Amino acid sequence: MTEKMPESPPQRLRIVIAEDAAIMRDGLTQTLARRGHDVVAAVGDAGALRQAVETHRPDVAIIDVRMPPTHTDEGLRAAKSIRESNPRTGVLVFSQYIESQSAADLFAGTPEGVGYLLKDRVADVSEFIDAIMRVAQGGTVLDPEVVRHLLGASRRASALAALTPREREVLALVAQGRSNAAIAAAFTISPGVVEKHVASIFAKLGLAPSDNDNRRVLAALKYLES
Repeated sequence: MTEKMPESPPQRLRIVIAEDAAIMRDGLTQTLARRGHDVVAAVGDAGALRQAVETHRPDVAIIDVRMPPTHTDEGLRAAKSIRESNPRTGVLVFSQYIESQSAADLFAGTPEGVGYLLKDRVADVSEFIDAIMRVAQGGTVLDPEVVRHLLGASRRASALAALTPREREVLALVAQGRSNAAIAAAFTISPGVVEKHVASIFAKLGLAPSDNDNRRVLAALKYLES
């Protein structure tokens, strides 16, 4: 009888939280701690966030968009700064707001290890934890609603107009980092059909196709650059 090898324990992450709402900040801290992760700092503004990341070099920073002093896009600007100065730290923007231009700037560089989720659309804690793990491991996580806003804010609307409705749906999943197999399952079509859609999308947008999920996200979001 073959002995079953024990499963590897889940990765224990070191996390910084930047959230100006004290109750939300405390709730995130307790939720992550219960799941076995270390919240090394929980702060309420962008300046403290940058300092905490420099001090602790966490695996992931979970960042709200609107924080003091102006409550506009401080979080996104801090996230971009963190990615430039600490590329090994993943950033997960977690907010109820979508700031399209700042988000496009954040993803336009290197989307590996970057995510953007909306608070009111996260209904499952396990999926939220999984998203954090994916970002920490260099993956990309995008809420479909964020994708929709980014597409709508793109200056290449004329190029998007050339896509069929199905190609737009496929592009939204590509931008979320989904594989061809996952897209095929979502639409109950064959992987071969998905490959044809993806090839057509990249051809119409003037982008080179790639089988690597993160590079696919980068290609899908390149045309969002201003």
